[in-house]
Amino acid sequence: MKTVPCPTCKKPVPLGAEFFPFCSDRCRLIDLGRWADEQYRIPAASGQGQLPDEEPDEE
Repeated sequence: MKTVPCPTCKKPVPLGAEFFPFCSDRCRLIDLGRWADEQYRIPAASGQGQLPDEEPDEE
């Protein structure tokens, strides 16, 4: 059976495992916590994701 390493602890995880790609619920929650703490970031291409400058309200 083919396996892949758990992203958190690197233990082998068989394809189709209950918590795939993680070996356990614990490793899944550790990874979720890292995302919540912003330890992982997805880089944006230059100029993307920036908010435009706000224009003052005209009355």
